[in-house]
Amino acid sequence: MGRPRVLLMDEPSMGLSPVLVEQVFETIRKINEQGVAVLLVEQNALAALDIADYAYVMRTAGLS
Repeated sequence: MGRPRVLLMDEPSMGLSPVLVEQVFETIRKINEQGVAVLLVEQNALAALDIADYAYVMRTAGLS
């Protein structure tokens, strides 16, 4: 797809080694720097927050 404006990703780091996780998040950061908005769903909160401009945290109902 040429010139996308938004990239949606769901758990891109799932099952990857730590080295590959670093590479994936660096690639996501570079894509975003090129003007593409990235919506990322990720359980690796530290890695996601490290590259995020905004973050929303969701929790399972019933937990305190």
